[in-house]
Amino acid sequence: MRMRKKKWVDPFIEEENRYIVKDVKPIGHWHEEYSKDKLYLEIGMGMGDFITQSAFKNPDILYVGFEKVTTCVAKSVIKAEELEIDNFRVILDNADNLEEYFNDEVDRIYLHFSDPWPKKAHAKRRLTHSKYLNIYRKVLKADGEIIFKTDNKDLFEFSIPEFINNGFKMTDLSVDYHRRENDDILTGYETKFKEMGQPIYFAKFIKC
Repeated sequence: MRMRKKKWVDPFIEEENRYIVKDVKPIGHWHEEYSKDKLYLEIGMGMGDFITQSAFKNPDILYVGFEKVTTCVAKSVIKAEELEIDNFRVILDNADNLEEYFNDEVDRIYLHFSDPWPKKAHAKRRLTHSKYLNIYRKVLKADGEIIFKTDNKDLFEFSIPEFINNGFKMTDLSVDYHRRENDDILTGYETKFKEMGQPIYFAKFIKC
């Protein structure tokens, strides 16, 4: 379902200058400018529950959210302001343009509950399609990793061979992730799914 934009969103984004990245700086500036140990990227961060809480709990890591929906960006910034964190930034853009911002410098990518695009004709829009995996390989460090979670079994079954056939090694997998003991920070969607007892599919990959 498409999110309805609120009237306050565009003016808010236009005036916000702390968290939203509004210009493309030279590749490689992230570590120099923010002096953090690692750079973690969440593609399709939604309302920002996971990424802002993660940044709050891990001040030595720079968290960057990549999101194309303006309402999500605005609400994520408000959460960052409430937490008073300085290790979070958000880019309002499409994942097709990742290479304009990063190159061989991202330590980890999170793909959490991405749109499954269930129709076969829309497969290239899935964030786990080889089209995007080739981009991720370019922005990740040599030992960079991807954390993938979804509630959609069909997307999961589509994605695993996509990763393996495109230069990633699977190091972990679960078809009912919350049966494990873990202290993961949850996205808004994940919280709802967990309360419903719905299985969460999980996989972790490293760049080969």
